[in-house]
Amino acid sequence: MKFESNYSWLDRLLHRLAFATPRLQIDFAESEDRKFENLPLQPPLFVTGLPRAGTTLLLNCLAGLDEFAAHSYRDMPFVLVPQLWSRVSLGFQKPEERMERAHGDGMTVGTDSPEALEEMLWLAFFPQRYAGDRIKPWPDSADLTGFKPFFANHMRKIAELRRPGLRARYVSKNNLNISRIGALAKAFPDADIVVPFRSPLQHASSLLRQHRNFLELHSRDAFARAYMAGVGHFDFGANLKPIDFDGWLERSACRDPMTIEFWLAYWISTYRHVLEHNRERVILVSHDKLCAEPIAQLRRLAVQLRLSDAESFVAQAAAINGASPRPVDQAGISDALLGEALALMEELNAAAYG
Repeated sequence: MKFESNYSWLDRLLHRLAFATPRLQIDFAESEDRKFENLPLQPPLFVTGLPRAGTTLLLNCLAGLDEFAAHSYRDMPFVLVPQLWSRVSLGFQKPEERMERAHGDGMTVGTDSPEALEEMLWLAFFPQRYAGDRIKPWPDSADLTGFKPFFANHMRKIAELRRPGLRARYVSKNNLNISRIGALAKAFPDADIVVPFRSPLQHASSLLRQHRNFLELHSRDAFARAYMAGVGHFDFGANLKPIDFDGWLERSACRDPMTIEFWLAYWISTYRHVLEHNRERVILVSHDKLCAEPIAQLRRLAVQLRLSDAESFVAQAAAINGASPRPVDQAGISDALLGEALALMEELNAAAYG
């Protein structure tokens, strides 16, 4: 089903209203914070990485456990006030109807599916960081004084909304969190941060396909473009704002996102930054190994995350079907760039499993 047919005129109106009123939503959210601020905040879990690394797969495996609570499509469009919106929308919520997501990758989603909506909070508090054609990584010393208590209460609200009374751990999939791992770790020192990675050629090729896919979608539907920008998804298409890790965009000779070289250089800059700046703070997971040996990899991850119901987590291995690698046209990719990517992949595997 096409993206355009998923949203009625009323849905679009509500989304545009929500995207235009972040400050008002913050005020409403803060007015109800006192109901939640004294609840204990369990250690959060952040899943992050470049898009197409398997972050959604991991989120689905985790969000299905009672010990975790995640955003779902039902939180749209007033994501900053999940408790209030849940009460307001209760009378007109629709039964879940699953359909293929806009990526066209065979993954189906419904109103109760976990979704990446957390970036809307960062966008509401720090809009200036999204100006221009790129996103600069957050310094580890970033001032989150005003944001941290709001975010902590927001996590408590999602936990209580999804798992009432269970004191669940908040879990999110947010690709842009990879630009602020150090700041997140400083703000929430007990958090777990999981970073999946994938073989560079397959990953870069997938990123390029999705960029072309969303360029086409955005060209035919202005609401689709506004929706993606409104939820803080700047990964692909007309909204593309790559993360400028360590100034790689100025140094790189591969700056055309319509080429696989651009996405390969982006992959290198991203995971090189993770290894050099955040290695001790993240749990690295090979998406390729997860697909090849899901039981063993989920069991390993269950130990690292200290899961109370490891067997239910491992049982989800039955739903993991690794896609066969696609042929990748390597014409135009320099030997030096490819060699750097493959060497970095070996470093990632060694850091994750060595």
